[in-house]
Amino acid sequence: MTSGVVRLALRRAIGEVRYVGVVRPRRASGLVAEVYRQLERDFGMLAPPVALHSVAPPVLAAAWLMLRESLVADGTVSRSDKEVVAASVSEGNACPYCVEVHGMALGALGSPGDAAAIEHGDYAGIAEEDTRALALWARGDGSLPAGVPAEAAAELTAVAVVFHYLNRMVNIFLGPSPLPPAVPDSARPKVRAVLGHFLKPGPAPRAGAALDLLPRSFVDGPSWALPGTAVGEAFARAAAAVAGAAEGSVSPGVRDVVVRELKAWDGRPPGLSRSWVDAAVAEVAEADRPAARFALLTVKAAYQIDEPTVADVLSGQTDGRGLVELAAWASLTAATELGGRLHRPAGDERG
Repeated sequence: MTSGVVRLALRRAIGEVRYVGVVRPRRASGLVAEVYRQLERDFGMLAPPVALHSVAPPVLAAAWLMLRESLVADGTVSRSDKEVVAASVSEGNACPYCVEVHGMALGALGSPGDAAAIEHGDYAGIAEEDTRALALWARGDGSLPAGVPAEAAAELTAVAVVFHYLNRMVNIFLGPSPLPPAVPDSARPKVRAVLGHFLKPGPAPRAGAALDLLPRSFVDGPSWALPGTAVGEAFARAAAAVAGAAEGSVSPGVRDVVVRELKAWDGRPPGLSRSWVDAAVAEVAEADRPAARFALLTVKAAYQIDEPTVADVLSGQTDGRGLVELAAWASLTAATELGGRLHRPAGDERG
């Protein structure tokens, strides 16, 4: 299977996105076309977790900017350590799609044993002590290994934040695996091996080269970011773009209930029952309850969102673009809060 065939298959995989129509590469123009071009150039493929945002171009650019400047671009942290964080956050968020993708990337970088341990939630099976500590930190179960410099801590936190974001979007809009459902079980190991080789990162592109996709926000970046860095600027611009898109898609009542519930949440899965959702939305205006229910599930249990939940949102005034904007706002609100809670190295007093 040649890289060209794999690339074509991955382009076609964007047709697996649920609930919304994705802009096809041949029909892309303007901002969407530029993001697609950068995505294939710098990430190596038209990744469906990013392309699913294409009905809302500024949100698409925000998702790519955060992913590029945290995981993909050149920095002080190795790509292997970044992939450990990506896979571990994804495992903690019950996002098998992202665990599989970033486990394959980690395996292609020479750590298949660590990838397998993370995939099965067996963190004791990670042999290297610092790698194990890093993986547990990414899940919120410990501190960063001793001696991690502030710039490296910021880069690792950025990866954790963007995957708290992407895991939620993927659990809503994509299936449990990056492999097409048509691939038979007997062929999946071979296809995974080929895809894993294709996912092996090449030379890291220059940091900050994608910032012009979005305008300057003129506000400070997140508290965990170092001032004047490409990572901080990327997340500031992305947050402004998502917030701007949400102005027309998220009502004040929905915002209030989501922020309140998030602040009181300990970050643990709420369980299979959805009674907590019904109790939380009871005070929201009736017209806003479908959106509030969808947003709260996005924050705490995106893997529980199903067709009826989405249909209730779409039956109102919300279209596919509004659905993506609502999901992006809720996902980034959760990711920002959870990223801010991650423990820092000893002596790091930031945020």
